[in-house]
Order: sequence, then structure tokens, then C-alpha cells
Amino acid sequence: MQIHDHAPNAWGRGFLWGGIVLGVLLVAAFLTDGFGLLGHRKGGDSEPRLLIRQGDKIVIPETSPLRKRLTVAPAEAEEVSAKLVLPAVVESDPARTAAVLTPLGGRVLEIKVGLGDRVHKGQVLAVIDSPDLGQAYEDDAKAADTLQLTRKNLTRQEEQFKLGTASTRDLDQARSDNTQATAEFARTQARLKVLGVAASGESHSTLLSVVAPVSGSVTTLTVATGNMINDPTQPIMTVADLSTVWVTALVPEKDVAVVAKGQDADVSLTAYPGKVLHGKVLFVSDVIESDSRRDKLRIAFPNADITLKPNMFATVTLMGPRQMRVVLPTSALLVNNDRTTVFVATAPWTFERRTITAQLEEGLTVALDSGVKAGEQVVVKGGILLND
Repeated sequence: MQIHDHAPNAWGRGFLWGGIVLGVLLVAAFLTDGFGLLGHRKGGDSEPRLLIRQGDKIVIPETSPLRKRLTVAPAEAEEVSAKLVLPAVVESDPARTAAVLTPLGGRVLEIKVGLGDRVHKGQVLAVIDSPDLGQAYEDDAKAADTLQLTRKNLTRQEEQFKLGTASTRDLDQARSDNTQATAEFARTQARLKVLGVAASGESHSTLLSVVAPVSGSVTTLTVATGNMINDPTQPIMTVADLSTVWVTALVPEKDVAVVAKGQDADVSLTAYPGKVLHGKVLFVSDVIESDSRRDKLRIAFPNADITLKPNMFATVTLMGPRQMRVVLPTSALLVNNDRTTVFVATAPWTFERRTITAQLEEGLTVALDSGVKAGEQVVVKGGILLND
């Protein structure tokens, strides 16, 4: 049996490795078009350019695939009404809100109502033991006694004057004393009336009842039973008539010129989703708030069922006059740093960037103040592909 040695010799190994290297070079040359020395395979033509910039213009070549990805449409003009959306809060009407004051100082013996209670005009809210009330009774009694005495003296002087036994001077003095006593008694009587106590009678208690000046709800309470009241000018509680309330909105300084008294307003409240109240602007302040740089406007609403509660958050929407404006889809807008732009066709497949001023955005459209005229061709889809 013959034995053959199949191990490759040096020539065979060299031929094998030479073939492998040659194959790799052929594949690389094929993929790189001869390492860039032979030109492109397709007749030497370059790849089509996407766009060409000519100054501030952008031209889309006929062979550019961008032509299939851009949508161009004419800008249309529509009649729109500008909306101004403002933050607001429900407030009680100051003309229907009363601070409850005690006419005299003293110790609080009883508080007859609680915070949030509804009261009617004249209802007793608190009882105070006031030594000053006793002093008022004493002053009235003294004034009454003095008046009685001066009247008697005046009558006596008049009779004596008729008999010639009294001088004119004595009669004039008696008349003056009587006039002063009458005035003092009237003052003490009025004082008792203001305090809400009996102006006559023998029972003079030092207990003073504080009554509600108006009908409404107790919105603040600042004292408790046993407290001493030393300053009668400090309210012990507040009663607000909430049958009519205000919705107060804050208007930015830049929008003050577009709001006016009598303007239609829609009000929505966080507490009642889906419920919209319709009203008119009742008042626009003549003064800008110095801290917030905003103006205040108010809308009044009837509130018999007290569903609108002070300090509720609300949103006020004001409708401006209807005007013709260019309207574009929001997909046409491009945000570049601090400006908003669109691309407008100045010639077939030639575009320029325009800065626009948006007035009103609603849903998928936006009304413009400036930047585009009606009828101009605008890139409404795919404009991002032209963006820098």
C-alpha cells in the first residue's frame, strides 16, 4: 500500500494566502468604486442634493426627495375673535360686607354665633359687660336732671320779669342755661340710641348686645368668650351678604387696552367643572397693582344659593371684537430661539423664512397678527426638514 503525504508544501500555502488577499481587495474595490479612483458606478453621476441655499432663500432641486415630504398650502383669512384668558378669584362685594364693631369696650360674656353662620339684620351676635355703658346711663340721668332744673328756673325768671322783679340779664342767663341743658340731654339720649339701649327707664344694665348690621354670613371671627375689648375700633367679626358676589380677574399690563366695562365674559370655576357662567365686566380699575403689574376687573353674579364662595379659584375668558386674520395650522409653526417662524414659497419650490406674530391659538389652528398675507403659499407640513 502506498502512503501519500497530503500536507501542503510552501508553494501551496503561498498560493492559498495570495487568493484570499486578492479576494478581499476585489470586494473593497467593488464597494468603494475602485477606492474612489474610478468614479461612481452609475455613469459617474453624484447623489441628488436635498436643498440648495441661495442667500436667505432655500431651493429644493427637482431630484430632491424633500419634494415628496413637504406639504404647501395657501394661507387663508378668517374672521376670528381674540380670547383673553385670565386667572380670577371669587370675592365678596365690599359694599355688602360689614365689619362688626362694639360701640364700647368691655368683657365678652357670650358669643351667640359661629364662623360660617348665616345671620339676619338686627340679630344679637355677642353680649358684652361694659362699665362704659353704666357711665353713659349716668350722664343721661344727670343731663335730664339739669334740664328739669333749668326749665323751672327759666319759668320762674319769666314770671318775675313780667312783675318787674327780675332783670333782663337774669332772664337771658336762664334762657342760655336751659338751651345748654336741652342740648346736653339730647346728646346723651342720642348716645344711648347709638348704643342700642333703652333711652329711658329705671333698669340700667351694663350688658351691651352687639347686633348684626346687615344680613349675611359670618366670614371672620376674632374674639372668644372672656376676651377683653379695649379698642372698640377693632372688628370682632365680619358679616358678608353673599347673595351677590364678585369674580375678580387680573389683567396683564400688556392687555389692559383690550378690556373695557360692559365686555362679555365667560367664567369657569375649578369647583364646578363643565359649568360656565356668562356675565359682563362691571368694573375695570383705573390703577395698576404695583407689585404684580396687573389691572383688576370685576364681574358680578347673583348667588342666592351661595354656590359661589369667596376665595374660590376661577378662570375668566373675555371675547374681543371679531376681526379678519390669516389662519394657519399649528403644524406650520417653527420655534427658533425666542421667535416663531414659518417657511413661505416665493417661487416654485423656493422658500424663505418669515417671523410671525401669533394672536390667538385655538385647537389645531393659529391666527396671526403679522408675517404672512392671505393667499401666500406656506409650508404647513415638513417645515422642520428645512429648519437650521
